[in-house]
Amino acid sequence: MTRVIGLMSGTSVDGIDAALVDIFGTGLDLKIELIAGETYPYPREIRERILSCCAGQTISMLEFAELDDAVALSFAKAAIAIQSGHQKATLIGSHGQTVYHRPLMEYDKGKLGYSLQIGRGILISQLTSITTVNDFRAADIALGGQGAPLVPRVDAALLSHNSESRCIQNIGGIGNVTYIPANDGNWLSQIRGWDTGPGNSLLDLAVEHLTDGAKTYDEDGNWASSGTPDFTLVEQWLKQEYFHIPPPKSTGRELFGVDYLHQCIKDAASFQLSSADFLATLTELTAASIVSSYHNFLPEMPHRVFLCGGGCRNLYLKHRLQQLLGTIPVSTTNEVGLDADFKEAIAFAVLAYWRQTGSPGNLPAATGATQEALLGNIHTPF
Repeated sequence: MTRVIGLMSGTSVDGIDAALVDIFGTGLDLKIELIAGETYPYPREIRERILSCCAGQTISMLEFAELDDAVALSFAKAAIAIQSGHQKATLIGSHGQTVYHRPLMEYDKGKLGYSLQIGRGILISQLTSITTVNDFRAADIALGGQGAPLVPRVDAALLSHNSESRCIQNIGGIGNVTYIPANDGNWLSQIRGWDTGPGNSLLDLAVEHLTDGAKTYDEDGNWASSGTPDFTLVEQWLKQEYFHIPPPKSTGRELFGVDYLHQCIKDAASFQLSSADFLATLTELTAASIVSSYHNFLPEMPHRVFLCGGGCRNLYLKHRLQQLLGTIPVSTTNEVGLDADFKEAIAFAVLAYWRQTGSPGNLPAATGATQEALLGNIHTPF
C-alpha cells in the first residue's frame, strides 16, 4: 500500500481539489481507497491573476515567476492540509494549473503540441518534504500526442466492467470523455477518449458576466432551469469546427473562453433571450456537444454513462443529458464507488504512483501519441 496525494485544478480555476488515497496493486490491477477529499479555493487575487494569464493578457517574466510560485505554494498548502489527522503520504501527484494549451492538430505536420502547467513540482516537494511528480503531459506531447486527456488509462483501471461498455464523462471547465468497452479480449486498445468541448466554462463565465461578478456559477443549474433553450441557436453553435474534428483531440479556455462567450452573446442578441434563456441555451450546448460527439465518434453507444467533476452537480445539465441520451442511464461515478467530486485528483495520484512504479500512464488511442510512456517528472526533497 502507498499513500498518495493527488492535486488538481482545472480550467474552471475555482480551487485545488486534493485527494488523499491509499493505492494497492500494480499496473491496471489497482484498488484505491479515498481517505480524504477537499477543495481549497484559490485566494481571490491568485485566481484573478491565473484567469488573466489564461486570457492572454501580457505579464512580465517577473510577474509570471511570482504567479508560478504562488500556485506552487497554494498546492503545497493543500497537500499539507489534506493530511491533517491522517497518516502522512509518501508521494504527491500534482497536475498544476494549466495556463496555456495548444494541442497538435492534423495539419501541424512536423510540429509538436504545447501545454503549460504552472506550480513547480520541485517547490511543492521542498515545501511539503514529500516526493512530488508533476508535468504529466510533456512526455505524451513529445511522442506526438495531445497530452490530453490523461485520465482514460486510470478510468480503465478503476471503472471497467466485464459485460457492459461505459462512458465516463468528466464535466469540469472543459468536458472530456473516456469510452471503455466491456473488459474482454483486446478491450484496452479499443478505449477512446477526447475533450468533448465546453463543460462549465461558458456557463460560469456567463454567470459572472450576467451578475457583474457577484456570482461565479449557477448552483444546481437552477437559474438555467428556469429558462427555455433556443435550439436554433444551439444548432448554429454546434457548427463550430472543433465539434467536427475526429479524435484524438483536446481543447481549453484558448477556444472556449471569454472571446467565445462574447461571440455567443453577440449571436444571441437578435433572439431576444432572457438571462435564464441564455444560460439554458449555453447548458444545452454543453449537453448537445457531449451527446453528438458520442454519436459521431464512438464505435457504438455505451450501455451506461457515469458523470464526474463539478458539472455533475448541475442538476439541470444532468437532466438534459439524460433526455438527449434517451434510454441510456446517466448517473455519477459515486454509484460505482469512485467519488465524482475528486475523481480527477484521484487520477493524478494514480498517475504519480504509476510513474514511481514504472508503469505507463497514457493511452495512445486517446491522446494520439506514438507509444505508451512514463508520465511526469519526479522531484525528491533534499
